[in-house]
Amino acid sequence: MSTLMSTRLRYGPAAQVFHWLTVVLVAMAYLVSPGGSEQRVYSIASDFTRHIHETTGILIFAIVLARILWRTIDAAPEAPPMEPWMTYSAKLAHVALYALLIALPLTAILGAWLEGHPLTLLGAGNFGPMLPQADGVGRALSYVHAILGNVIIWAAGFHAVAALFHHFILRDNVLTSMLPDWRRAVASSDKVS
Repeated sequence: MSTLMSTRLRYGPAAQVFHWLTVVLVAMAYLVSPGGSEQRVYSIASDFTRHIHETTGILIFAIVLARILWRTIDAAPEAPPMEPWMTYSAKLAHVALYALLIALPLTAILGAWLEGHPLTLLGAGNFGPMLPQADGVGRALSYVHAILGNVIIWAAGFHAVAALFHHFILRDNVLTSMLPDWRRAVASSDKVS
């Protein structure tokens, strides 16, 4: 278990997998989102992309919950020395990203169910709707979901730019602490050969 844990200077393999899997799945959910009106989203022509989008969203939600649980036993590495405003901004950005990662699936599920639509998970079938229909509230939540989908892309972009700023301008280990340590993996495989 200790080989999965973060160190004083680096995120462990488990935290890295949670992070990068979340990145890939958020991008995928955004790219396959059918978007648009309720009629368009729930049309037969959009079924496949909607099913991929819904399944991906549920996977993201499960991974984020697992990631939060993991953080209770695996502390983040120490941040490099930086200005107080940067420390505050980094914490605020992380809280915002986690809030978005939780709010997006919840607004999607609640919005769909309140509009009277089931949630479809590939390989598992349809679930719901498990709430009494309230079209107006469901449409409002679906609208909020669409806005949050755009917001998370901008927030993730800001997060990525900040990591690149740390790497190329400040020349600290913020970015590399979340990347796999390929050098150590190569050195270990050389010893085995």
